[in-house]
Amino acid sequence: MKDTNRNRVIILSITEGSLTPPEAAERFGISKRWVYTLLARYRTGGLDAVDPQTRRPHTNPNSTGKDTITRILKLRDTLTTQGLDAGPESIWDRLPEETRPSTSTIWRILRRHNTIVDQPQKRPRTSWHRFEAAAPNECWQSDFTHWPLADGTDTQIISWLDDHSRELLHATTHTPVTGQTVIDTFIHTMDVYGPPASTLTDNGMVYTTRFARGHDGTPKQPNGFEQLLADLGIVQKNGAANHPTTQGKIERYHQTLKQWLTADGLVATIAELNAQLARFAVIYNTQRPHRAIGRRTPHEAYMATDKAFPVVEATGHIWRVRYDQVDATGTISIRHAGRLRHLGIGRAWARKRVLLLVHGSETMVIKRDGGEIIAEHTLDASKDYQRKK
Repeated sequence: MKDTNRNRVIILSITEGSLTPPEAAERFGISKRWVYTLLARYRTGGLDAVDPQTRRPHTNPNSTGKDTITRILKLRDTLTTQGLDAGPESIWDRLPEETRPSTSTIWRILRRHNTIVDQPQKRPRTSWHRFEAAAPNECWQSDFTHWPLADGTDTQIISWLDDHSRELLHATTHTPVTGQTVIDTFIHTMDVYGPPASTLTDNGMVYTTRFARGHDGTPKQPNGFEQLLADLGIVQKNGAANHPTTQGKIERYHQTLKQWLTADGLVATIAELNAQLARFAVIYNTQRPHRAIGRRTPHEAYMATDKAFPVVEATGHIWRVRYDQVDATGTISIRHAGRLRHLGIGRAWARKRVLLLVHGSETMVIKRDGGEIIAEHTLDASKDYQRKK
């Protein structure tokens, strides 16, 4: 017999029958104290009061407060409206430290209020295999994606992303992205961040022709971007065909970008779209902690470690490569022994782009086209201006 029915039978055998409490205790094999407890409950609350009572406490001092729950739900709505990630980790980052519950608690609150939809088809994170460059500038990923203007005009957004830190290094709009676009945006990004040791892209013709064949079946010559990387000693890596997860970081970045652009609204011109991308870069790099890099922002992760750089071997030495531009006075500036030094190249080379190779105190400046050495220096730490040999 269930406890609910049993307790009611005990009371009814006393109130409606002829049993006394001691007799009821003996009849049902329970203590007299329990019989008197049931009778007391019956007199104050009727038969419903004798049903088994839950042992759950009426209050829980460790439960999340209503104000915190309200703030969590409001943050969820705000982040979603802004087109930003609104998961438990993103909400956790934005809660005051003194009232911040765990991410699992935030997840349960979101699920309890029907703001999370279960996705059992997703692979568990424990099954993921992460590949990450060990230092900033060790590898840059690049790809482009389509995005419409308000009138439906199709545009293409090309981006460069640091593999180690997820720092968004460059994002601009083009119609369409061409091989020259790849070269120009890569050079612009190098001017700001320095050259990477390697690049990772898909097999699009704007990035590589190594897998293409001419009409006669012979391999095509390297395109301009491939030649530029070879000149700089930068390793070029390409993902396998039909395997976009190799470039998973920039593919995931595209999801975040499009989610934000959708929330921000379509614009009428390319200039306005580029302004949107500039605003997004600030948010993405400096205001949005990333779970994969220890809840730091990409900019924090990029600045926290020494940068990698490409190297080439020449004249028996390993040279650090820098892609540079001679200034209007015919010099190049580099930092050596804690101070800025000015390498004399010659006014004839003003505004020309060159390769600067550095090995200790030795430098070698090479013409970008043709590979001709146009200047060499042995750096003198006592002087700011360095005459070429």
